[in-house]
Amino acid sequence: MHYQKRGNYMFYDILLGGQLTWNTTLLTVFISVAVFYILIVKRWTNLNMNEKTPLLFLLGLGILYITTGSPFTAISHFAFSLHMLQMSILFFIIPPLLILGIPEPLFQQIGKNPIIKSGSKLFFPPMIALSIFAVLFLMYHTPFVLEILSQSPFLRDGYTFLLFILSLRMWWPLTAPDSKQRLDRKQKKRYAFWSGLFIMPACLLFIFNALVNSMNNPFLAEKTAHLCLPPASSDMLLPPLFNSTFDQLTAGILMLAIHKLGLLLVSHLDTKGGGHRFPRFVVINKGSD
Repeated sequence: MHYQKRGNYMFYDILLGGQLTWNTTLLTVFISVAVFYILIVKRWTNLNMNEKTPLLFLLGLGILYITTGSPFTAISHFAFSLHMLQMSILFFIIPPLLILGIPEPLFQQIGKNPIIKSGSKLFFPPMIALSIFAVLFLMYHTPFVLEILSQSPFLRDGYTFLLFILSLRMWWPLTAPDSKQRLDRKQKKRYAFWSGLFIMPACLLFIFNALVNSMNNPFLAEKTAHLCLPPASSDMLLPPLFNSTFDQLTAGILMLAIHKLGLLLVSHLDTKGGGHRFPRFVVINKGSD
């Protein structure tokens, strides 16, 4: 038993060698963004940096770095559940935090810029952005697309970045700094329902695959390829819950839960919209509309 544990530690050390690092370049970029944000908030608003709105933006920026620039990025490739936890936080928690962290006076000031004003016309309407996001998010979780993305980090990062931009637009009607662009209470409930309905197929795909035909994790296969081990051997060396039926089932449930958490987070934090709250069952109960 002692030698088996020692062998497992050696396996992890070889597999993760040089990857459990913090992305200092990305950290420099995020710190620069945070400093720039603080400067323009102080210049164009009367907010203190310890108030809720600036703290939400900085919190979102911090979570974004942990999600994309920390060792968690490498670890998340070992299990579907960890990878989908990363994706769900990236698309369902960070965007509303960042948008809710934009003060309305700052947004109005930036909106006066002719370039920003003309560029905003290029954005998809929220429902179209939600629809495109849902389709691409579903495709991301199909075995064929996962296999392709696991072989090309550049393509995977580009796909993820596109989904992140779409997710910002997807959350905009619920969290927009400008009250004129934010939905009213009844519209929010309807939009939240459709959001949950559109996201659900990707979550159910994982649950279906877990119950019917468990699929291999292509990201894990890519990580172990240089070790010249058969897939079965790498699975045996990993903890039992990794790359298993339970792992995929957990991934699907996590996505549903974190999306619901994002909606509840928005309803709790959004004081700009008159304090309207979503009912707890809005994502799954059509009768809430």
